Amino acid sequence: METTPEYDWYKSSYSGGSGDNCLEVATGTTTIPVRDSKNPAGPTLRFQAEAWSVFLDGLGHRKLTPPAPPTAAP
Repeated sequence: METTPEYDWYKSSYSGGSGDNCLEVATGTTTIPVRDSKNPAGPTLRFQAEAWSVFLDGLGHRKLTPPAPPTAAP
């Protein structure tokens, strides 16, 4: 069984002090690990640094919008 390496995890400064409903992010690796703060022993998503940067840029500029619902075929 593979063990998860130890990272220095942090939460956004926008997270409340209650500690739930947050994502935690770690840096210092070639990919960006992200996990659910409610389940730190659970699965970790890993993003390429460039993809994570584009995602954060989209959040900062409010460019991210949900996809439009599918339209019915005529």
